[in-house]
Amino acid sequence: MYEIRIHSRGGQGGVTAARLIAMAAFLDKKHATAAPFYGAERRGAPVVSFVRIDDHTIKIYSQIRSPDLVIVLDASIMDAVDVLQGMKPGGRVLINSPHPVDLPGVEVMTIDLTGIALSVDLVVAGSPILNTPVLGAIAKMGLITHESALTAIRDMFTDERNVKAAEAAYEELTL
Repeated sequence: MYEIRIHSRGGQGGVTAARLIAMAAFLDKKHATAAPFYGAERRGAPVVSFVRIDDHTIKIYSQIRSPDLVIVLDASIMDAVDVLQGMKPGGRVLINSPHPVDLPGVEVMTIDLTGIALSVDLVVAGSPILNTPVLGAIAKMGLITHESALTAIRDMFTDERNVKAAEAAYEELTL
């Protein structure tokens, strides 16, 4: 089972990103679950979402305490939350940042998801939306197929800017 923990802020699209990743995995004929963990948070408050992907039925619906992949949609969260807590050996981290980030002992990939969202004017209430660009990055990592990522996006959203953002992230992520 592959487990993903997503750290975001309310309004960035972390909860929707988890749903999109699970939808894309399902389209790839995998089993998948997605669940958020938050209380009465408001826009801008830290939110954690979880995704599990497997070839077999998933019967676990709890929080993910030992992720294979951690996605950080707002790097400032790392000042308040230990995003690496429980990371599996060999785990990876994907961070929304225009600059390289060094986390000793962990494979870190960075991509400017905010810049991508802004470049296609994917903004709601003044905040860049990061859920669809991150799906493109996840597809580039091989966790879901490129085709399923685009299909999941189109199934959820009619605005083609979402697809453009995912395509840009797919192209820009360096592995």
